[in-house]
Amino acid sequence: MVERVSLYRPPDSSVADADEIAEWLRGRIDATVEVRERFLARWRTDSLPEQFAEARVLDPYDRDTGNTMMGIVRYEERALADPAREGGVLYGGFAVQRTLNAALPDDEATLDHAHVVLLDRALGTWGDHDGRWHKRVLVLGQPALISVPGLYEAPAKPESYYKAKQKHAMVAGDTPPREVLESQVEGAFLVEDDPRTTEALKGYVLQAINYLDHGEPFCDEGGCRLFNAHYQEDVVEAQLRGSEFCDTHRELYGRESELSGQDLPEERSQ
Repeated sequence: MVERVSLYRPPDSSVADADEIAEWLRGRIDATVEVRERFLARWRTDSLPEQFAEARVLDPYDRDTGNTMMGIVRYEERALADPAREGGVLYGGFAVQRTLNAALPDDEATLDHAHVVLLDRALGTWGDHDGRWHKRVLVLGQPALISVPGLYEAPAKPESYYKAKQKHAMVAGDTPPREVLESQVEGAFLVEDDPRTTEALKGYVLQAINYLDHGEPFCDEGGCRLFNAHYQEDVVEAQLRGSEFCDTHRELYGRESELSGQDLPEERSQ
């Protein structure tokens, strides 16, 4: 049983608000919830730059990872010191998780103490079924890793996005800027620095805790916060609309939302 949750802040440049997520959790779980500084700052070790270099995905169709040339390791050192300088790199999620787990002190690495890390890194897992890497929002385990950029990049965008992209290419003969496409299907999916980011991440943090508590992180009901969404439409439905939880998970986590609707987001309460 999880008795304590440590939620680690993302870099200051992120729109994700760890304090708001923690306050939401306190109304729904029977555990102490605290917010800590960035994991990579609190538990940093000298070996982290090389370990991140080893976790780099080099080819989307090659399961092997890692490039520990001096220039790459130096890049990782700079990215740890200044997260704003990191970007455009995909890392093997489980490799990063093993690295961060090893950085935890022994008295912190217990299953009754959930560590949930909001990361500014893009994370992926290898798909044996199709032989390629897939971006992920959430990597379950200890610590649980939540990729903030993964929230925008991992779930597939709606069909209207790809139709708009194809239409632009047919008319203009080139690939449209991302901002143009996003404006044409506004609100249908989450975009970088989306003001809905914090609200959407709440359900992913709860999925991580539910996994340690019950061994089953996900729900089959599309409107539930614990639904494992593979498409952006499903992320919006599960995290920003509906009634927060299905009947089963409302019994576990719906205490505060049943007592009062004042903490629900505007889009959800309409």
